[in-house]
Amino acid sequence: MRKVLCVEPVIFLYVFAWSLTSPLGQQFIYRRLWEEENNSTFLSGDGNASRCEQNKSSPAYIKQKEVQEKASVFNMQLDLTGAIPSLIVAFVIVANGDHQGRKRSLVLPSVGALIGNICLTVISYFSLSLSMLFAVAFITGLFGSMATFLGGGFAYIADVCHDEKQKTTRIAVVDLIFGVVSGVAGLLSGYFLRGIGFTWTFVITSLLHVVNIIYIIFFLQDTVGISEFQNQAPASWKELLRETFSGVYKLFKTAPYKKRVLIIVLLFTFMTYLFTTVGGGSLFTLYELDEPLCWNEVYIGYGAAAFTSVSLTSFVGVYLLSKCLKDIYIVFIGIFSYIGGMIMAAFAKTTLLMFLVRVPSLLCFMPVPVLRSMLSKVVLASEQGAVFACIACLEIVTGTIALSVFNIIYASTVAWFSGFSFLLSAGLCIIPLAVLCWLLCTNWNGEDLALLVPEEVSSIESVES
Repeated sequence: MRKVLCVEPVIFLYVFAWSLTSPLGQQFIYRRLWEEENNSTFLSGDGNASRCEQNKSSPAYIKQKEVQEKASVFNMQLDLTGAIPSLIVAFVIVANGDHQGRKRSLVLPSVGALIGNICLTVISYFSLSLSMLFAVAFITGLFGSMATFLGGGFAYIADVCHDEKQKTTRIAVVDLIFGVVSGVAGLLSGYFLRGIGFTWTFVITSLLHVVNIIYIIFFLQDTVGISEFQNQAPASWKELLRETFSGVYKLFKTAPYKKRVLIIVLLFTFMTYLFTTVGGGSLFTLYELDEPLCWNEVYIGYGAAAFTSVSLTSFVGVYLLSKCLKDIYIVFIGIFSYIGGMIMAAFAKTTLLMFLVRVPSLLCFMPVPVLRSMLSKVVLASEQGAVFACIACLEIVTGTIALSVFNIIYASTVAWFSGFSFLLSAGLCIIPLAVLCWLLCTNWNGEDLALLVPEEVSSIESVES
């Protein structure tokens, strides 16, 4: 059977299933906590609004705020449960992909997601305790979760792209797929929930993961040639650890000084921007469920789908701006776009304004693929797995910390100003902006990456050794 080098369908199916499950998971937790707190069945309401209390002097309003706080803290604890195992797995599997192939970085998270969705189906159908979700999160983390999957996917694309501009564009395409598919899945999630409920929606996402696993195993060709020696198991744990960390070690110890600094600075910029976007973006569902918006599941789906336009415009922005601007300036534009959207979201108190938040945010997704591409350009072909393993680990650590911090802050401030967390997210963008300004002032900008092409880096490293 002839295999293909097309990983995009794999990413499409995984992201669609994940994006369909994610908002439903938050709403499932919110509804169960609401029912436990109020000892009654949750009513979603009609039209664009859920039946939430807006009279601040009402006891029902106080209960509503308590549910908001409990849901926020519960989500934070759930994210922490799966973060530690997924961090270890992502680092080991993605880094070893340089020698043992990329497919395992795609198969393992898909299997974990399948197990997780089957568990969600059982918990929903039998109305089991919410505490079981912690076991589900831990098991999913053991299989690597989203970070391992994306790390392997981006490393796979870096392997098959030999032209630097093509690499930037194709990495941006993956982020476009992520944004468009998650938007469409978010839109459909409300209709799935209203039409067939939680249980059957989780069944559908499980079937999607089954299809994905079949495609990866039987139809997707690996980009790394695995020799007979590499197929042998390491002789000892020491050898396994040395094999795992050798690629990452070379990035920071044996590489030229300028290359090391660029990698560290770009990783820090990526991490700080991801912290603000993940933290701020994770609160949209809870913010929209609360007064004065009081959105139901369908309008929450509309809100998630609105980010489809942001993904499209960000991709078009990367594609067009990369022809006339350095990468670092594209990152600048994207960060300012995000700041504008978050400031507007903090004061959006009507449905129309909440949808219009996406207008200033039209280019906010540009920094992520561009920073990934910049990091990929500065390393050797044999170091792609190592650098994307670092990115994957940073995504887990940063994402987990961001979710924890912002959920705690939101729980503490929702009673007096629910938009405070959005303003904080916008304000923290000054950190990546300051780092980028330092790069410009010291002339260590995106053009330096083009100078560190693989042939030159190899010669430099051979001279130093």
